[in-house]
Amino acid sequence: MEQRVPLPPFTLETALQKVQLAEDAWNSRDPERVCLAYTIDTEWRNRAEFINGREEVKAFLSRKWQKELHYKLKKELWSFHDNRIAVRFYYEWQDVAGQCYRSYGNELWEFDENGLMRKRYASINDLAIDENERTL
Repeated sequence: MEQRVPLPPFTLETALQKVQLAEDAWNSRDPERVCLAYTIDTEWRNRAEFINGREEVKAFLSRKWQKELHYKLKKELWSFHDNRIAVRFYYEWQDVAGQCYRSYGNELWEFDENGLMRKRYASINDLAIDENERTL
């Protein structure tokens, strides 16, 4: 049985740890590594896209990081309860034409008893910025 510590139910300390682990993994920009934090049958809504299962997550992340170059993410714990965590985040990236963006959003996470994320709902907005406005 796969486990990803820390396990629910979350405390402030373990919720903060879970958020930091997610930030670190996503900043690796490694779809193989990142997808292992999710259940085999994970359910996502990312913007207007619906993603089902770990293999679709891996394909989505591969596409994402081919488009979003020089990606850097910062996540912040917003709230937690039992097996759920809410985060707010922003990330910066550059498209293939050289335009930089800062993307802002919120995520709602639900974990199974083994600490794998079974649901992820993300709402995200993009803001075009100049390269000298990047903060990450």
